[in-house]
Amino acid sequence: MTVNVLLADDQALVRAGFSSLLRRTRDITVVGEASTGDEAVREARRLRPDVVLMDIRMPGLDGIAATGRIVADRELAGTRVVILTTFETDENVFAALRAGASGFLTKEVEPDELRRAVRVVAAGEALLSPSVTARVIGQFAHRPAGPSGVPDDRLAGLTPREVEVVRLVAAGLSNEEIARELFISPLTAKTHVTRAIAKAGVRDRVQLVILAYATGLAPS
Repeated sequence: MTVNVLLADDQALVRAGFSSLLRRTRDITVVGEASTGDEAVREARRLRPDVVLMDIRMPGLDGIAATGRIVADRELAGTRVVILTTFETDENVFAALRAGASGFLTKEVEPDELRRAVRVVAAGEALLSPSVTARVIGQFAHRPAGPSGVPDDRLAGLTPREVEVVRLVAAGLSNEEIARELFISPLTAKTHVTRAIAKAGVRDRVQLVILAYATGLAPS
């Protein structure tokens, strides 16, 4: 399967650099570029890419607003947005995640990590490391005081096993790590995550983590 990528950044040299790295990979194709948020939305609707690599700071419509428009477009349900940022502690990163981004990368990302990230997001996974969870989502998500357990109706339908899996997802664990932690197969772990996403009515793994933090289900 070929992953189609749209690059959105206001700096031509940055776009050229990422394009050069991605074009060297057989299973990844750069199908277009955009220099503004408005252009990114238009090109996403025209090209229907699998992944949009989106800069946060662009003239006019910024990357956060552009992400929100792409995610809200039902015809782009198969398109995932990955935010590009200079500093992973930037509070705008969390705003982008809340807008529907599937994760983020720093612009200093290594070539192999960039290619892996594009494949991971295109496959429906999310770019959430433990450091991201702790320093970005954990810092900015609202966690109301209240009893432990499942404090939100969107999570009330989860089984005890699914609740356990969501807590591990919120801690930044991958499906493989969840499988080792719970002594189950990676496929079973993935199934639990998929069902939890469906029951909670969220778009993807990232939104599930945000919901877990916002409702107090995530580990302290």
